[in-house]
Amino acid sequence: MTVFFRAIAIFYTCCRYRLDTLLPSQLPWLARVIFSLFPNRFNNRGQQLRMACEELGPIFVKFGQLLSTRPDLIPSDIINELDQLQDNVPPFSPEHFRKIVTSEMGQPIETLFSTFDNKPLASASVAQVHAATLKNGQEVVVKVIRPGIEKTIHKDIRLLLWIAKRLESWLVDGPRLKPVAIIEDYRTTIFDELDLQREAANASQLRRNFLNSPLLYIPEIYWDYCNRHVLVMERIYGIQVTDVTALEAQQTDMKKLAERGVEIFFTQVFEHNFFHADMHPGNIFVSTEHPSLPKYIAVDMAIVGSLAREDQYYLARNLLAMFRRDYRQVAELHVQSGWVPKDTKISEFEAAVRTVCEPIFEKPLAEISFGKVLISLFNTARRFNMEVQPQLVLLQKTLLNIEGLGRQLYPELDLWKTAHPYLERWLKNRFHPKTLYKELKRYGPEWMEKFPELPMQIFNNLENFQKFSEMAPALKQASDDYHQHKIQKRHRWKKSALAIVATGAAVITAWPQIQTHLPQIPPISWGLAIIAIGLWLLR
Repeated sequence: MTVFFRAIAIFYTCCRYRLDTLLPSQLPWLARVIFSLFPNRFNNRGQQLRMACEELGPIFVKFGQLLSTRPDLIPSDIINELDQLQDNVPPFSPEHFRKIVTSEMGQPIETLFSTFDNKPLASASVAQVHAATLKNGQEVVVKVIRPGIEKTIHKDIRLLLWIAKRLESWLVDGPRLKPVAIIEDYRTTIFDELDLQREAANASQLRRNFLNSPLLYIPEIYWDYCNRHVLVMERIYGIQVTDVTALEAQQTDMKKLAERGVEIFFTQVFEHNFFHADMHPGNIFVSTEHPSLPKYIAVDMAIVGSLAREDQYYLARNLLAMFRRDYRQVAELHVQSGWVPKDTKISEFEAAVRTVCEPIFEKPLAEISFGKVLISLFNTARRFNMEVQPQLVLLQKTLLNIEGLGRQLYPELDLWKTAHPYLERWLKNRFHPKTLYKELKRYGPEWMEKFPELPMQIFNNLENFQKFSEMAPALKQASDDYHQHKIQKRHRWKKSALAIVATGAAVITAWPQIQTHLPQIPPISWGLAIIAIGLWLLR
């Protein structure tokens, strides 16, 4: 029953903020009628969605933040609004925090720490952080997952999936927009964030990658105090990267700081193939040591990304080809990588890429947005049926964050000047004899182990292919029969459901005339309850 009332609350909020205006006009006529009962007081569709997410609570705020990472699917004006979603929520009590730590660690806080600060350092939708000191005097921060958050997330995810399935079937562009895939992606992301042991492992890997590096510092994880719901890591002190006044006050070399940010990004993507994918300003600090050789400090490693080796290679070559204006090679690389179908006409794709990129490259290189070029390229490829590449979208958003941050620190930043020699050097090293020898040394034993089995595998595959060819007609007939049965069943349900939804709409419209005959309950509750039942039947 709680889920039912939550569904009504979500539906009512969608109506109040007229979220139907964010969708194409292919919504069912009945849905359009219901939404039209509510006045549209908004001129900014991005603001509508942002305000609705904020009203629906922390889980929807997180969902809005995820949507802001999908410039391949979401228009820029909506993304600009969603980028303003803040994760600050009222903290839960320090007593409750202490109980969770005690329960998870099996020892009272006084035994684990010599000091513990009751005032939280930060309070977000998923977790809360307090400062503490270990018995050996080491200053740390203690992060704990909010109590009861998993149950709430499970309920809201189920509802979001239900809505996404409806949109995918109702909208003409539904299959291309992939709302169900977006919600599935969100489910993976949010549950990864709930696992603090995963975040601790990500932080340990990043710390190992940049150990003794002059570019980036990752705080140490104290594994003896970590599990799925509690994380203890070294406390860091630094200047928030957006505090330009404080950075300038200590005479930080802003040009070098911006260029080092770009170098860190490309090192993570191409050298380590493991990048911090949530590098918004709240997670990045600058060390107060050596302002002339500034060093970054990163926290909150819940979201990380990596690319397949093939994607690394094709991405590097694509970027180099674009900035050389070799659009033919860009088109060929997209086909070779499998990002667009093999039957794509190279000449047509080349012309489309040239049309988009040529006006951009008429500007001086220092004024060109690297991230926006990548977005333009992927948007063009979408017209040629490019499948959404989640790993590339995550990379794209991270690059936009890095570039925006770099230019905020140093407006004259020429990202290409830093990136170009790096990519050239990386491609050259990729085929260096030393690199090839390392690859052979790494994979050689597996190849030798599998080689004797190769003839038998080829024979078995040929035999299986022949069996499948014989079974294919029967499988196709069974699939067609099942599909036809589903269509007939759906039509029967829709007739009943449409009648119920129409009744709900009629109750809302005619409430003044029937109010005296029913208990004193708001008309919205009666009407929306009936509509919700009908919509549920329409699933």
